[in-house]
Amino acid sequence: MRILFSSTPAHGHLLPLLPLARAFQERGDQVAVLTAGVFAPVLAPEGIELLPAGPAADVLFAESGRRTGVDAAANPTPEAVAEFFAGTRIDLTADEALAAARQWAPDLVVAEAMDFVGPLVAAALGVPLATHAFGPAVPPEFTDGIAEVAAARYAARGLTPVPARWYVDPCPDLLQAPGWAPAATRLPLRPEPHRGPGAAGPARAAGPRGGDRARVLVTFGTHFSDPAVLTPILAELRATGADLVITLGLTARAEDYDLDDDGITFAPFTPLADLLHDVDLVVTHGGAGTTLGALARGLPLVVVPQGADQFLQAAAVEAAGAGIAVPPGADVPQAVAKAVTALRSDGTHAAAARAVADQVAAMPSPGQVAATLAAALA
Repeated sequence: MRILFSSTPAHGHLLPLLPLARAFQERGDQVAVLTAGVFAPVLAPEGIELLPAGPAADVLFAESGRRTGVDAAANPTPEAVAEFFAGTRIDLTADEALAAARQWAPDLVVAEAMDFVGPLVAAALGVPLATHAFGPAVPPEFTDGIAEVAAARYAARGLTPVPARWYVDPCPDLLQAPGWAPAATRLPLRPEPHRGPGAAGPARAAGPRGGDRARVLVTFGTHFSDPAVLTPILAELRATGADLVITLGLTARAEDYDLDDDGITFAPFTPLADLLHDVDLVVTHGGAGTTLGALARGLPLVVVPQGADQFLQAAAVEAAGAGIAVPPGADVPQAVAKAVTALRSDGTHAAAARAVADQVAAMPSPGQVAATLAAALA
């Protein structure tokens, strides 16, 4: 079969699709990804074909900000989010995407949950659609507005949105919102931390390594690693005596941080799976991929949300008892250090993280989900 994945042009949206994409490849199916051309370096090592369509995220944010006067990343109001994902992105991407997809002729479109170009392609081509979530379900106050904007863009092209036949969901039940009930179309999918091509993950979560001196991974993703935000946090963490591994994302450099390098290791963009094997806990902005990847390994979290959907992950982690959320405020660095100390001294958070990891381990593997979808399409 020919399976077309479609993603918003952002690492946090694209990388969670790769386990299922690899699983289809391993079955012998043809796989391609429809997203901005800047992701060629990510997909080429995977041997996954890229169908480039539309501009990168910086262009989309600039245009949606011009239209609304709001930065959808830093201030994700429902209106700004709807304009970014379903207004601006469709306007600047749809024509290229439709042309590329028609030529490629997929049998199935798998669109990540905030991608509304893939569903437009599926509707235009009359092929089945699967939605691929990447974290807890987005609240209706956001999804309703996005769907309304998307429907207007579809109608302008003579198309009607087609409901997805499957909802591929990597979020374990323990992290779902209160009152959540699984949809009839839900296909659970075991999440895993992003790994490099050909690298195998552990069969089971390892959990914290233990020891007298804490080793803490500090990762604020690919785009939120602002040294001005992180430097005060890192200074407070070093004062606790912890050893730190700090990811630089795509924009920061080690020299941007005014810190003594004793006990500090800076890491360039590195697959998350390679960073989790020798740490006790994770301090993060709360991106869905980082959150699920760390908890899949049984590691408790301190979540410091910066924007986007990160407040959803922060609330989910705290509600599950698997970590501590630190809301915005003037005392964030001190609060983060206090939270790290609490995670080290109180084993209840580590136990809750292991419970999430056990639930993750019991979810169907990407290979099983690919087989289920393939059988339904046969």
